This record gives sequence, C-alpha cells and structure tokens, in this order.
Amino acid sequence: MSNTPFPFSKKNYRLMLIGLGLIVLGFILIGLDGEPHGNGVLGLTIGPIVTLAGFIFEFYAIFAKTEKS
Repeated sequence: MSNTPFPFSKKNYRLMLIGLGLIVLGFILIGLDGEPHGNGVLGLTIGPIVTLAGFIFEFYAIFAKTEKS
C-alpha cells in the first residue's frame, strides 16, 4: 500500500479531466444541432460518438497504471 492521500496519481486525474471534457463536448455538440429534436448529423452521429469516446477515455483513465518512482 502506498502512503499517498489520493487514490490516483496526477496522470490519472489529468486523463479524467480530458475524458470529462470530451463528454461535455459531446453533449454540447448534440445541443448545437439545428434540426428539430436533434435529428441532424450533430445530434445523431457526431455528438454521441464524441460522448461515448469520452466515457471510454474515462474508463481508461481510471484503470491506467501509474509509474513507479
């Protein structure tokens, strides 16, 4: 067991912030769709793909190994 007060390293937290940014960007892209009810390309294709990529990146950030000093 490590004696650090945080469960993750600085690298993990940085990757988590990037993943959170991707998720927020995906929801913004979905909301920017000009078609009614979000039935355009942004609302049905690009936004959900970016959001899903953000969630996958979050899982990677949680399970990423930290370097041993």
